[in-house]
Amino acid sequence: MSIPSDRDAERRVNRPGVGVTHVVGAGLAGLAAAHALATQGRMVTLHESTPGAGGRARALPDGTDNGTHALIGANRAALGFLDAIGARQFWLEPEPDGLPVLDLADGSARQVALSPFGWWRADRRPAGVTPGAVLAMAGMAMSGEDRTVAEAMRAHPAFLRGFVDPLVIAALNTPSAEASSQRLAQVLRRLGAPGATRLLVARRGLGPDLVEPALAALALAGAAYRPGHRLRGITQEGGRATALSFQDHETPLAPADRVILALPPWEALRLMPGLPAPEAHAPIVNLHFAQGCPGAVRFLGLLGGLCQWVLIRPSGVAVTVSAGDAEADQEVEELAPRAWAEIRRAVKAFGVAGDWPEAPPPCRVVKERRATPRHRVGHIPTPPRLPLANLALAGDWTWPDLPATIDAAIRSGLAAAQALPE
Repeated sequence: MSIPSDRDAERRVNRPGVGVTHVVGAGLAGLAAAHALATQGRMVTLHESTPGAGGRARALPDGTDNGTHALIGANRAALGFLDAIGARQFWLEPEPDGLPVLDLADGSARQVALSPFGWWRADRRPAGVTPGAVLAMAGMAMSGEDRTVAEAMRAHPAFLRGFVDPLVIAALNTPSAEASSQRLAQVLRRLGAPGATRLLVARRGLGPDLVEPALAALALAGAAYRPGHRLRGITQEGGRATALSFQDHETPLAPADRVILALPPWEALRLMPGLPAPEAHAPIVNLHFAQGCPGAVRFLGLLGGLCQWVLIRPSGVAVTVSAGDAEADQEVEELAPRAWAEIRRAVKAFGVAGDWPEAPPPCRVVKERRATPRHRVGHIPTPPRLPLANLALAGDWTWPDLPATIDAAIRSGLAAAQALPE
């Protein structure tokens, strides 16, 4: 339900001479931009076309997440945003002693240190670790040459399969055979600092542990939030945005008003054709099983199967299939039995307590067909931060220094807020 269009006019009357900043898109980039501006004392209106905030990191109507989203210690912008909205306390480290990884091909189970500095312990090393393999990965991190990750690591296939490929899939959502080594290098260079590889997940879910605290913090800072409020067009004149056309009204922009478009690339292109933007995207498929598991939250990795990451909470079990081109065309009747059989093997291998019946419990499949750009070798299309004098762009695809991640989205939102003229 939209809010009448005169609300911003009322706010201007109450605060004469102060412009309104319209943030369009309540994904993480938009939330971060809106929060940064509102806490600086700016009048902010956050518009969202769907009924709920969060974007690709949203909670679904039934309370489950659309996907398994994790942070690492190197995601300083994301963790700083959690601190700013009072939500850091809700995120926990489920596997502090190393990530449990089951290789479905041979049944081997190990706890893997995510930092190479932890590999001095033989029982924390991923499969295929050799001095040459580690040097090849370090060389990829520092090299200026861009090639596929598979080509860069072709002399070390066991290490590619056991460590590098899962990292590529998780961070770039692109298969190693086409993923850019330079895009992976942007991630690798951030993993050397102390605590950079700590793995963190939302204890209850993205809704209560990220999106709801962000909206509460915005309300506390005086920002207005308008869900179900789709932007249909932008009127431009003289290099400025002069009006925003929503589905039921037009909002003229006063000289002091500002706009941030925090939208996925296809939506930004709909409103502003000609922007440099990624054209190819990769899907992520998520399976949510209605099977609660009492006890601590767990996070497991799997090699050689359908499942890649399994997040186990008391409220249910979530599975992520990144770069899931084939899986995006499959139905739940095909995916759920395969995934559940792999989950049962993993929980048995790592002694996860709970009831794990042979038949799969009810399962919901969520498919994000354009979850991220395909991070291929070659030029990164990067739009200007300020394509108009009073309009800034945000979104993970606008941040060239990282692949499309939560951290990139938040960094882009903060950069857009900072780029707007006073």
